[in-house]
Amino acid sequence: MDIKAAAATTTEAEEEVHGVVIVGGGLCGLATALALHRKGIGSLVLERSEALRVGGVALNVHANGWRALEELGVADDLRSTANLLTSFRKVRLNRNKNETTVQPASKEIRCLRRKDVLEALAKNVPPGTIRYGCHIVAIDQDPTSNCTLLTTVDDKTIKAKVVIGCDGWNSVVAKHLGLSSLSQLPLFDVLGFTSYPEGHPFGTEILHIMGDDLDFGRIPVNENLVHFFLSRSIPDYSTGMDIDETTTTEYILEKLEEFPDEVEMVRRCDPASRWTVTKVWYRPPWQVALSSFRRGAVTVAGDAVHAMGPFIGQGGSAGLEDAVVLARSLSRAAVQLGGCAVTSRRRCDHSLLHDDKVGTAIEEYIAARRLRVTMLSLHNFTIGTLLTTRSLALKLVCVAVLALLGDDSRRDVNYDCGRL
Repeated sequence: MDIKAAAATTTEAEEEVHGVVIVGGGLCGLATALALHRKGIGSLVLERSEALRVGGVALNVHANGWRALEELGVADDLRSTANLLTSFRKVRLNRNKNETTVQPASKEIRCLRRKDVLEALAKNVPPGTIRYGCHIVAIDQDPTSNCTLLTTVDDKTIKAKVVIGCDGWNSVVAKHLGLSSLSQLPLFDVLGFTSYPEGHPFGTEILHIMGDDLDFGRIPVNENLVHFFLSRSIPDYSTGMDIDETTTTEYILEKLEEFPDEVEMVRRCDPASRWTVTKVWYRPPWQVALSSFRRGAVTVAGDAVHAMGPFIGQGGSAGLEDAVVLARSLSRAAVQLGGCAVTSRRRCDHSLLHDDKVGTAIEEYIAARRLRVTMLSLHNFTIGTLLTTRSLALKLVCVAVLALLGDDSRRDVNYDCGRL
């Protein structure tokens, strides 16, 4: 055998070709892998971190999110980690008199540690599904086949018949699809947990304090752990969004000093969780409504599609819904998707994957999710704008839009993404 033939044989042996590749091993990526597994479809998850990304803090899961977790088969395990929350107390701060309303929770809601959710999803996917330390930096169409070429940071390539981008706010897959960059609200959030070894006194009530310049929330996880969040607008948006974590935390706590009980809870934040300072990214609702989320057999899910602020607590649950609907749609091309390997260095018979079937399945997924995530994005965007704008006229527009939406929060949590 000559040198050229030997080189070609070596390249062929080492070439990776997979049926379904998921870029991003966060909440939506792992949920999508598990949903596909439940439908008998193998996948490979490429995660840039060296281990499971258990960073982040909490995830409020309403009834719609629990329906998706039921379909994924992890709901019962996760229910055991968090108490059922039974009521909402909202305090609106006014100059003359504070307004307080208390109402019962009409549907199931629990505050889960993000770490618990990711671990539950990861342990239920087949061994070898997740490849850590694999950072995708470029995506191209392979001119010699119907596959997509994924290039890693160390210049290796992986071929995939179907690519699903679950790689969050700074999505390389979304850029490949031509989606616009995300926008930011002039807000900073501080998130964390506080531990009470002897038990906390807050019961199962969610507290939300809303002021002109500060939002504070307190959400019990269980008898000993409480999640808190604080949001405050940036003092001078024109100076930009880059403020270091210490300065940002001090700036937010400065306003919280008006509430002694709450500031004490924040100051005794669980050292294991630390304060997490986040910026509020979002994709405007008109982009969600009008953008193309498919290019060949490449699509996106989760925050890569509909990054939104925390104002209605639906970002995580919407990603879980995406996973269920996408797997259900792809399963309609199950004959074409069968037999795809997820182990490294092993070829998949991708000739079984017919573009027409896969493309139709992805279009079906996008059509099924478009209105749902547009309405969620509109609801979030309107509340975020109302909280941050200084324009009275724009505030009135936001109030009018929320009035037109009606009781959209109830519609949000009552939504059923359907069976897997």
